[in-house]
Amino acid sequence: MNTPAHLIFGLAAFAKPNAGKVTAAALAGALIPDLSLYLLAGVHLLIIGTDPQVVFGRLYFSDGWQAVFRVDNSIVLWGIGVAIAVALRSAWAVALCGAALLHLGLDFLLHHDDGRAHFWPVSSWIFESPVSYWDRNHYGNIIAPIETAMSLIFCVILWFRFDWPDGFQKRTARLRAVFGSVGEMPALPVAIVQWIIGSGFRGVIFLLALLQLIPGLIWLFVFAT
Repeated sequence: MNTPAHLIFGLAAFAKPNAGKVTAAALAGALIPDLSLYLLAGVHLLIIGTDPQVVFGRLYFSDGWQAVFRVDNSIVLWGIGVAIAVALRSAWAVALCGAALLHLGLDFLLHHDDGRAHFWPVSSWIFESPVSYWDRNHYGNIIAPIETAMSLIFCVILWFRFDWPDGFQKRTARLRAVFGSVGEMPALPVAIVQWIIGSGFRGVIFLLALLQLIPGLIWLFVFAT
């Protein structure tokens, strides 16, 4: 699945209103299994200047990269983490490990030839799912729209689960005032940034929905035709 979808699913399952630590842990847990890929690929693509085809066609499958992936994508290790979190009755730790485990469960089912050794250190076996979240040769043209639709549904649910933060109405009034006055236009960028930052968790939800929707539209018009 796309990383924004993982974040949305993790938040839908474990985020709690008025429990910022738990919600932040759910967001972090849903992200961590993909974080090493972003770091490794980012260094090669943005700093070293490696060709993307080399990064995702060769380096991704290299022993060195897979050695990293089998650790942060281990269902066994994250499962142990969940068990410890439950034993300690730590709500934030349950959210962290639970969101990561949900991420890995979905990846296990939706990666065909680009999966990872999810059962390390017990086994280095890599499951090849018959379906893929992106490859049209393995039902990606069906899975991708379903993923996007479910993500947006969960975003709506999260939107109504969480409220606007205190002071948000004042920021909205300020933004409207800037829009309505030509003389205030130079302050518009700052007002917009303040409005987004001040929108709280609903702003995060909106951003994740946007990040999930844009790649889906690109995939629809580029790869599905």
